[in-house]
Amino acid sequence: MFGSLCKTYKEYFPIGAAVNSFSINTHKELIVNHFSGITPENQMKPQFVHPTEHLYDFEQGDIIADFAEENNLSLRGHTLIWHNQTPDWFFKDGGGPVSRSLALKRMKEHIYTVMGHYRGRTYAWDVVNEAVSDNAEEPVLRQAPWLAAIGDDYVEYAFRFAREADPAAKLYYNDYNECDPVKSRKIYDLVKSLIDRGIPVDGIGMQGHWNIYAPEPDKIRRAVELYASLGVSLQITELDISMFRFDDRTAYEKVHNELLELQAERYGEIFKLLREYRDLFTGVTFWGIADDDTWLSDFPVKGRRNWPLLFDDEHNPKKAFDSIVVF
Repeated sequence: MFGSLCKTYKEYFPIGAAVNSFSINTHKELIVNHFSGITPENQMKPQFVHPTEHLYDFEQGDIIADFAEENNLSLRGHTLIWHNQTPDWFFKDGGGPVSRSLALKRMKEHIYTVMGHYRGRTYAWDVVNEAVSDNAEEPVLRQAPWLAAIGDDYVEYAFRFAREADPAAKLYYNDYNECDPVKSRKIYDLVKSLIDRGIPVDGIGMQGHWNIYAPEPDKIRRAVELYASLGVSLQITELDISMFRFDDRTAYEKVHNELLELQAERYGEIFKLLREYRDLFTGVTFWGIADDDTWLSDFPVKGRRNWPLLFDDEHNPKKAFDSIVVF
């Protein structure tokens, strides 16, 4: 087994992993040996911490925060404002839709309470997640409950509230398909409009849910350079390399060796590019730790196995691991 992943990249950028309140026990050895930071996979999302209007539940998030402190790991907060995994009560008032003023009040109270609870423990937050539309024919912002309740300025308010709630935390806009030319321009336009109006956005989170075929390195490069031109910091926030294209419904009982080879090549070329832009990136986080615990084994094909990470089901390093630690 090669040396520590995060130690290998110490002079480049921090290396993190998404965890949950179970994996911090089942995958503890891998976490403490190979990663310098962690992100809660789900446990700080509104669905979990704020299930009803007058109830906050920080138990699972606190377990992860305690683990980070006990093992000298940085903690990245994820996520405050999102159209998904947010309870419906945020957008309702009695039998009808919530008013703009009440939606803003609820947003502010949620951000203040959650960020306040973890203030001094989280170094950064994904303040707004996946607000940009994938559809080239639609405006910049996707049709979503926060947009319907508040209006086009809901992203602005989220970042303002977040800065007030924790002035020391780095504030990120986070999104997927971030290398697609149409969507990357939309993300750029959104963040630029915020910066131009003095809204406190510290960085862009490029999720990095990629696969062994795409996106091509040149597309990643163009997106990196586009976002970097805004003068913000960049992070890869949810990196995994699927064995399947998104629209591929093929399934395998066992991963084929040629796919592992392709995956290793992809990881190798991606990290070569990231090392080239080391001055732009303040972190790279994998969305998971090992192949035995990945969201991609259930998405987008229910029940299909996938093998997107650096460590296999037995927590042994794969060829993909070798491809990024030997350079």
